Amino acid sequence: MEKVRLGFASDHRGFKLKEELIKEFKYRNNILEVIDCGADSEVSSDYPDYAKKLGRLISNKSIDFGIAICGSGIGMSIALNKIKGVYCAKCNDALEASYTRLDNNTNCLAFSSNTSLKEAILMVETFITTEFSNEERHIKRIEKIKEIESDNYD
Repeated sequence: MEKVRLGFASDHRGFKLKEELIKEFKYRNNILEVIDCGADSEVSSDYPDYAKKLGRLISNKSIDFGIAICGSGIGMSIALNKIKGVYCAKCNDALEASYTRLDNNTNCLAFSSNTSLKEAILMVETFITTEFSNEERHIKRIEKIKEIESDNYD
């Protein structure tokens, strides 16, 4: 596997977990670069601001994958999926993280700030190392999603 550029974003609730994950992944052999899109503290903040920063890096291909953390993971996922070219899945475990890459070729993973560090590390590892299956049925479905996206951005 080629080295990947990995971006992280959180709101105030996900700040601590994001910081731990950045420490964990910053110097791994399979990581080329880690980018921190905020938040910068546990002071109350709005997740859409950080989702937008992360999403733009994904959309313009400055990073390969995004990791987004907020209280539930849902808000980040919703905000990120509003950005053209960003396909974010809110996952609860490593199995879901593998399926979203294998079947949907997603480029962003969102999860709750309540996720344990151990599970979060496993989810991120699984997400960035699982290759898209390239199965015809999945390609067809992804193309349909892209058609919907295209209709919304015309």
